[in-house]
Amino acid sequence: MSDPRVMQPVSTPLCGTVRPPGSKSLTNRALVVAALADGQTRLTGVLDSRDTTVMIESLKRLGIRVDHDPQQAVATIVGFGGTLPAAQAELWLENSGTSIRFLTALCCTGQGRFRLDGNARMRERPIGELVAALRQLGCDVQCEFANQCPPVLVAANGIAGGTACVGGNLSSQYLSALLMAAPAATGPVAIEVSGRLVSEPYVEMTLTVMRAFGIAIDVASASHFRLSPQTYRACDYNIEPDASAASYFFAAAAITGGEVTVSGLTRGAVQGDVAFVEALARMGCEVEYGSASITVRGRSLHGIDIDMNAISDTAQTLAAVAPFARGPTRIRNIAHARHKETDRIAAVATELRRIGQHVVEHPDGLTIEPAPIQPATIETYDDHRMAMSFALIGLRAPGICIAHPECTAKTYPRFFDDLQQLCGTGERRPET
Repeated sequence: MSDPRVMQPVSTPLCGTVRPPGSKSLTNRALVVAALADGQTRLTGVLDSRDTTVMIESLKRLGIRVDHDPQQAVATIVGFGGTLPAAQAELWLENSGTSIRFLTALCCTGQGRFRLDGNARMRERPIGELVAALRQLGCDVQCEFANQCPPVLVAANGIAGGTACVGGNLSSQYLSALLMAAPAATGPVAIEVSGRLVSEPYVEMTLTVMRAFGIAIDVASASHFRLSPQTYRACDYNIEPDASAASYFFAAAAITGGEVTVSGLTRGAVQGDVAFVEALARMGCEVEYGSASITVRGRSLHGIDIDMNAISDTAQTLAAVAPFARGPTRIRNIAHARHKETDRIAAVATELRRIGQHVVEHPDGLTIEPAPIQPATIETYDDHRMAMSFALIGLRAPGICIAHPECTAKTYPRFFDDLQQLCGTGERRPET
């Protein structure tokens, strides 16, 4: 493990342009559907991170050819077109929720025995809803232990089809996993979502990727989907910059009163997290949408009351902005964030208190009352988003150190380098 990273406050507002790496969520979805496709797919803008690496390594263990050039951000995948090459495999997914959930469903399309496991935290993250739904479609899949968490055992004999009901309150990844695997079933598949679906934009992202690879989906409503047996068509597919990662640079503009442009993202981006800038606009920032970029200009900030269910991966980013606002900020409807890489609600509350903030923790979120910021070393809980979010506080407040900064490698290995480069290009611009 590396030493804590000492953040250096900037003396001028941050002003510049940055392009984050490719979206993790899009990369892992595109890799899965490319593996299912008939033919060779070329992906551009591919993210190189721990989460995407474990996905690529697992696909290779399943017998799928993946040629990845991290320097060029390109991957070529030769899809199996419906017949998973490997008859058995042990897959190690570390703490990548997208990987273990998507691959559990993918393994069910094959013939053979597969075991999917991860680190200690992964063994605490629920997957029972997905396992139960796959069993409703005729799959032989079970959790190895009685806690409805990984490891997962799959005795694959294809997906028969039928109707599956899956809960939507814990993770949209269950539904995405079912949707992506459903075209490979031997019979029609109907999927019904019970309860309110969290992080709904991620499901729309899944549908967008599937359609790009030629799949037709009958969306009767936001909770009812029907798919007939189909084969994905290989294609060339470009992956957008990561909108969740972009949130840190937008927030840096807000915190420092600067002007930051993120290139490669637009108002119409596939990723729902692009809507984070609307939260900053509500706090007082100016947002400008370009034809191939989004710019945020920091202004005087005030607290807001906001439902972040649809963009919960950016809730930690907003929590890092809140100490610099006038008045309290209430973040609501992110109870499912307790089942992420860490309990993100409890972790954020603990670390904000560590730097002197007044925080009320609710079952579904937080209320943050700004107070003078105290120097502290921030614990990151092996959660990349804790490290990247709290690093932003150190742009304005002295004495902020980030413990175990290497955890950002999960989705953004060069985060601190890119942030430092942006800090180095800063120039003061007058407010208008």
